[in-house]
This record gives sequence, C-alpha cells and structure tokens, in this order.
Amino acid sequence: MSCVLITGSSRGIGLEFARQYAAADWSVLATCREPERAAGLGDLPANVSLHVLDVADHASIDRLANRLRGVAIDLLINNAGIYGTHDDGLGAIDYTSWEAVFRVNAIGALKMAEAFQDHLARSRLRLLVAIGSRMGSVGMNSRGGNYFYRASKAALNALHRSLAIDLAAHGITAVVLSPGWVRTEMAFPGAPQSAAESVGGMRRVIARLTPADTGKFFDYDGRELPW
Repeated sequence: MSCVLITGSSRGIGLEFARQYAAADWSVLATCREPERAAGLGDLPANVSLHVLDVADHASIDRLANRLRGVAIDLLINNAGIYGTHDDGLGAIDYTSWEAVFRVNAIGALKMAEAFQDHLARSRLRLLVAIGSRMGSVGMNSRGGNYFYRASKAALNALHRSLAIDLAAHGITAVVLSPGWVRTEMAFPGAPQSAAESVGGMRRVIARLTPADTGKFFDYDGRELPW
C-alpha cells in the first residue's frame, strides 16, 4: 500500500486529497493543528490516521518526523497555506501579516522537506509535491497587488527548484502544482472549480510524474506553467 502525508488536511483541498487517496486505498497520514476539531477527517476510513502538525512550528514538524521514523512515505503533499490579510494596495499594507504568511507558505514547506527527506527516500515513489498558485508565477503576474501571498508562493517555487536539484541524488522528484481557482474557505465562493475537481486533476498529474519532471511547475490540468 502506497503512503501519502498531507499537511493542512482539516478542510478544503487538503481534506479532499485525504478523501480521494483514502478511496484509492492509500495509507493516508492526515495532519493539521487540531485533529480533534477536524470533523471531516473523522468521517474517513480506517486507512486514514490523524496527526497533530503545525507547519509554522519547527518543533512540531520534528516531533512528527521522529514519531514516523522508519515509515516509508511515497508522497508528501505540502498543502498547508494561508492568505494573510487582504492588502489594499500600496499605502495600506499590513506588514505584520508578512512573516506569518511566509512562515507557513514557504518556510514551513522547506522544513517539511528537510525533516521528511529520509522518509521519502526509503519509499518506492519518492514524490515531493507543494501546492502553489498561479499567483506565485512572476511570468503570469499581469494584475499586481496581493504582495504577501504572491511573494510567498514565488518563494515556494524557488525553494522547490533548489530542492529538485539537491534531492535528485536521493531519487526524489520535487514539483509544484497549482490547484486553479477553487471554492474553498480561502477562495471566493464564486470560484469555478470544486475541491473534488481540482484534486482529481492534481492526482492525475501526480500519477504521471517521472524523475524528468523534477523542478517543474504544473497546473492542475497538467499544463506546465512559467515560473
């Protein structure tokens, strides 16, 4: 049975990843800050185990990595992310939000990769996936604004390019996926895609990944996106 670890599994895209991989008979390690309050996770089958994890807390990451020592993790999905405060443009930016957004969206993902590289290396598939955003693409930015969120996702892209290089010797394939515009708690209710549609697409991309794809940025439909 293949094994997936998913961060930010209590709702939205993370919860849908847990649902779909559980239905596909994977062993699912579903993580979030407060599993006891994650009602959706409690309804999932026995092949889903719940684990406490706060990606903004490096000690929490290290504790989970030690608890799972010796476990082969085929797929690590760094899904946990926050938007922060909505900036209102230059002159009205809340700079106190900057550190929190970066700590979760970029720094937390790097710490997860560092802490779980041995778990990935002992597995069969050896896949490291980060859930990024088209808003992190410098080449696709034609609207401006959203400074903190864009910058944190652009940093995530840069980190994964380096991880792809540094983890290649361990046979680990590292990619970034954009989920598209999805109806979740973090997106607008008018977003065109459901979480099920987005995750279904991303799972198809993940299933086709090969070592030749490492260091790339893909949309949920498989198109390669510009950095």
